[in-house]
Amino acid sequence: MGGGGSVKEVQSKTELDKIVADGSPAILHFWASWCEASKHMDQVFSHLSTDFPHAHFLRVEAEEQPEISELHSVSAVPYFVFFKEGKAVDTLEGADPSSLANKVAKIAGSITPGDPAAPASLGMAAGPSVLEAIQELSRENGAPQVSSSGLDDRLTKRLQQLVSSHPVLLFMKGTPEEPKCGFSQKVVDILKKEKVKFGSFDILTDNEVREGLKKFSNWPTYPQLYCKGELLGGCDIVITMHESGELTDVFKDHGVGVSDSLETKPNKTAVGKGGISEQSGLSTALTTRLAGLINSSPVMLFMKGTVNEPRCGFSRKVVDILKQEKVEFETFDILSDDEVRQGLKVYSNWSSYPQLYIKGELIGGSDIVLEMQKSGEFRKVLTEKGIHQKVSLEDRLKNLLNSSPVMLFMKGTPDSPRCGFSSKVINALKEEGVDFGSFDILSDEEVRQGLKTFSNWPTYPQLYYKGELVGGCDIVLELHNEGELKSTLSE
Repeated sequence: MGGGGSVKEVQSKTELDKIVADGSPAILHFWASWCEASKHMDQVFSHLSTDFPHAHFLRVEAEEQPEISELHSVSAVPYFVFFKEGKAVDTLEGADPSSLANKVAKIAGSITPGDPAAPASLGMAAGPSVLEAIQELSRENGAPQVSSSGLDDRLTKRLQQLVSSHPVLLFMKGTPEEPKCGFSQKVVDILKKEKVKFGSFDILTDNEVREGLKKFSNWPTYPQLYCKGELLGGCDIVITMHESGELTDVFKDHGVGVSDSLETKPNKTAVGKGGISEQSGLSTALTTRLAGLINSSPVMLFMKGTVNEPRCGFSRKVVDILKQEKVEFETFDILSDDEVRQGLKVYSNWSSYPQLYIKGELIGGSDIVLEMQKSGEFRKVLTEKGIHQKVSLEDRLKNLLNSSPVMLFMKGTPDSPRCGFSSKVINALKEEGVDFGSFDILSDEEVRQGLKTFSNWPTYPQLYYKGELVGGCDIVLELHNEGELKSTLSE
């Protein structure tokens, strides 16, 4: 059962899990009271709940529900997670009403025989009230991302100075001696266990910093832990890094001072070929496995978590860079396999994660990859290694649609149609003497399924003119019988 055209405030992870588990389409909106873009998008969200009453429309205040926020790697608001059949299938970050309506329609719009499809030029199955709201809110909301919220130079400079004021700095509620929330208390305890010197800032004493840092860091909750000016994450991420030993490695790699008991003595062991310690004791089987994993993709990232749910800020940073560079890549979650996690450190002679490999060669961790991207060196290395920017499915579909003024997506070919409907459209076009291109959707499953969503038209064949959908078999035959097909395809 869906939500019946209303937005429900979720109060706990247990409540969310129960709602999602029933299998109905569900959309979860992470918002914040301080964020104007969140408020704008909430109006669109409410309109959509009316147009799609069979879906659950859920809302979570990100700062008040840190467990849910961190579970879904929320780093900016507004942020939306889309569920179908009990699983998270898509996300959307930022104030983009049109994309929100499109994605809601994709998972909640009923595409069944007899239901009219929205025109391809519209690109979404949304009612008039939604479209009107989208147009109005798009005009009002010029900034597409909360991170572009326009912090003034003075506050930005102040925040930059604050996050860099100590090698390790914790923004928390209260002080290390008197934490004012359980999450802050946990991080303080961990830093003490790590025996790391750290500074702190009580965000309860300065509302300008409290609200500004959320936008500055694109992280909506507290506490926030920084190392050398870079955000590591919140409570859950810090706990995971501490329990795995990775937090110690990060501090060490960034030259953060620790007590003598935690300092690592220089490695006197000879290093063999490929950075493998000759006295490491890695078995042949493990060495072979690691080499296989590294070479399993031209671009391979060993990270904490997954692409959709990074479990540390450094892993998220490298994922973002690879996406920005439009590179196809594979990942391995080192949190899921301790043998790989520990073994790869020895194999690569690199003690922390993430680790990025291109064509089997270690590039480095997040700091190196970021520096290479800023200097342009990363793109140069990718080109030299023969790694090219991938073409998105949307761009590929657009290229196909525009490959011929009249374009038919069909089953089979014009000479050998594989279904009666495709054959009828071919005959109609030939009788009209129309030149056309064609694409056999049976030869490419990605195009076959992707075009249905792109055009919001669930069946084949599909006929296009100058990139715009004309229709399927019935519409083409109707135009043909009424003598309007040729003029439609030559306007």
